[in-house]
Amino acid sequence: MSDDTLPTETVETDTTDELLDDTDDLAEAVDETVDETVDETGDETVDETGDETGDEGGEDQGSGDRPSRVERLELEGEIAADYLEELLDIADLDGDLDMDVEGDRAAVSIVGAELSQLVGAGGEVLDALQELTRLAVYRETGERSRLMLDISGYRADKRASLVTVAQEAIARVRETGGPVSLEPMSAFERKVVHDEVKAAGLISESEGMDPRRYVVIQPE
Repeated sequence: MSDDTLPTETVETDTTDELLDDTDDLAEAVDETVDETVDETGDETVDETGDETGDEGGEDQGSGDRPSRVERLELEGEIAADYLEELLDIADLDGDLDMDVEGDRAAVSIVGAELSQLVGAGGEVLDALQELTRLAVYRETGERSRLMLDISGYRADKRASLVTVAQEAIARVRETGGPVSLEPMSAFERKVVHDEVKAAGLISESEGMDPRRYVVIQPE
């Protein structure tokens, strides 16, 4: 893939300008950048099905010169951290970056005192930055990324509250013997619910179209 396919410098400048001037417009600006990049590359890095179901392949030990799955995910985290660190520097924001591998994806967390503008209402800006970071990884590796980005513990806190919602819905299903439908959720939120339902031994599926896609929990 030619380097001029995805103009990283332009993306960073435009995104940072939006971040500093009006954070409410950041998600829309990044979405437009993602759409333009997909049009140019003919590929889509966002794997919503994977995000939602969390399919985990078998352990890849690597072979020959090909790195193992964990090594590839660690590389994704390093690329993402470098990209985000540069973005923070340009925006003159302070934040510490932590990298990890969680299951079948790389995970990067940014922790800082004043980073709420990078989360946005309902995590909208965070979601947009995550997709932009995935594109940065894709540009370097040529492979789709399912990297998870968290800022100031937003996703961790959200996950905890979603687990409670899922457990309460599971209890209602067992009590009534009928299906229970939840409110519309993002792919990340639906995945948390699906995982909790699976652990409880019940069945769940997603219905509807984004942004109104929701989870239905079925009895055994």
